[in-house]
Amino acid sequence: MINPRLLQTTFTAALVCTALNVQAADRTVIQNKGSDTLVNVAQAWAEAYREVDPNVAVAVSGGGSGTGIAAMINGTVDIANASRQMKDKEIKKAKESGQNPKENVVGYDALAVFIHKDNPATALSLDQLAQVFGRAGKATKWSDLDLKVPGCDSDEIVVVSRQNNSGTYAYFKEAVLEPAADKGMIAKGSFRQGTLDMHGSKDVVDLVEKTPCAIGYSGLAYATDHLKMVCIAQETGGSCVNPSVETASDKSYPIARPLFMYTNGEPTGEIKKYMDWILSDAGQCILLKKGYAPAKAVSCS
Repeated sequence: MINPRLLQTTFTAALVCTALNVQAADRTVIQNKGSDTLVNVAQAWAEAYREVDPNVAVAVSGGGSGTGIAAMINGTVDIANASRQMKDKEIKKAKESGQNPKENVVGYDALAVFIHKDNPATALSLDQLAQVFGRAGKATKWSDLDLKVPGCDSDEIVVVSRQNNSGTYAYFKEAVLEPAADKGMIAKGSFRQGTLDMHGSKDVVDLVEKTPCAIGYSGLAYATDHLKMVCIAQETGGSCVNPSVETASDKSYPIARPLFMYTNGEPTGEIKKYMDWILSDAGQCILLKKGYAPAKAVSCS
């Protein structure tokens, strides 16, 4: 004989499962992947958007700009985050795969150059950075830059970079190394051999913080009180500009850059609503609080 109480429990459990399945089926999931520079603010946007529309979930993952762009090309992501523009060959490949990448500028970032807190350097020029980071560059020791760094007994500059699928890596190469290569100062637009290539921006900052001989680069939002940011000059001996939200906004900082979110064509439906919210004051104020410059003038409480 079937126990009526057991039958009621089973029936109730079945109703709950059915309700959950219907609820999950009604929920829109937006897949968002890419730039390590943008991943923290992208996660903050995703969390805040739950309050805006509980029926939309934004799944965020990093891996670098190249990873997000590859997912866009393959059609496995709704939004690709990138701290660099897509290359012509990437756009061509995407279109061959039936995708039509649409570029959306969602903010600006100052690409900061970090050194150990005990390093006496205060300013470096773009040419000096190229000599440090570029292949065949002449600055391999801190004394080559007329500096003596406490705790760096070897005098050797420990060059900390990013992996080559990073948009930050690509932008630094484009903005700093390639112009120096065009002037014949370093080998053609390449990073020097022996760099320590970190997977993420936080890894760069952590290593520089612990290594007196080190120098590295990363997005401004990853700055901490435990290391120094260098003032950057266009020319050696010229006036320098400190990285900040303000200098990224007005483009006075020599290595400021736009931040992108790529969609497949003009966004529509829930993706458009989400992108519109990101570019609203609410979304842009979250970006500002994370240390980036908004894509437009905003009013934040």
